[in-house]
Amino acid sequence: MITLKSQQEIELMRRAGKITAAARALAGEMVTPGVTTQEIDKAVFRFIKSQGATPSFLHYHGYPASVCVSVNDEIIHGIPGKRVLREGDIVSIDVGAFKDGFHGDCAATFPCGRISSEAQRLIAVTRQSFFEGLRFAREGYRVPDISRAVQTYVEQNGFSVVREYVGHGVGRAMHEDPEVPNYVESRQRPRLLRGMTIAVEPMVNAGGAGSYVLPDGWTVKTADGSLSAHYENTILITDGEPELLTLPEPGE
Repeated sequence: MITLKSQQEIELMRRAGKITAAARALAGEMVTPGVTTQEIDKAVFRFIKSQGATPSFLHYHGYPASVCVSVNDEIIHGIPGKRVLREGDIVSIDVGAFKDGFHGDCAATFPCGRISSEAQRLIAVTRQSFFEGLRFAREGYRVPDISRAVQTYVEQNGFSVVREYVGHGVGRAMHEDPEVPNYVESRQRPRLLRGMTIAVEPMVNAGGAGSYVLPDGWTVKTADGSLSAHYENTILITDGEPELLTLPEPGE
């Protein structure tokens, strides 16, 4: 069931979203050679708690960390640990914060030092595909209008959209209706209405769209070993321009 948020609920979501976006920015600034993914996780945990919020991901269905840190061919749900980031890596940070009954959810992929031109293009295309979809995050359009815009832009640039994982509604629960795929399906998806809050999150592979899950039960990798990038914001559908509830990271 899709829930439309009241003005009071939207204001609470703005607060959660602001903390979430700041946590993403903090994590992104830490993406440098020599840093471990666990160090990023611990810093994000401390920051979110300092804001009077709780990490949305921690213990969610048993997930053991506060942030997902996915490196190179890892698409999503990378578990932070002792892995040391190296020059040339690309690092996807996915984070959520829960405050006053509502969640924020956002992600971005960051370069670790100097990266290849192809990796940089993958990051740029993934990010821009979100903003292509955002153009249709308006009252009266349907979810597939967002999906089509994302898929078309990604594929025109020679990359693939992941099929097994999709965007979603967000609010009192971290995952609510509706699902927001990054590709067009045959099934009908709902019309967008003011008061809806959705997380649009293109996951884009440099190679094929295939993926598989590691034995840890969480980390998702590209089937062909190609690089993958991720970009996400929480969006409020209004009676006009869509509003990003997770304020963009520095530089946007």
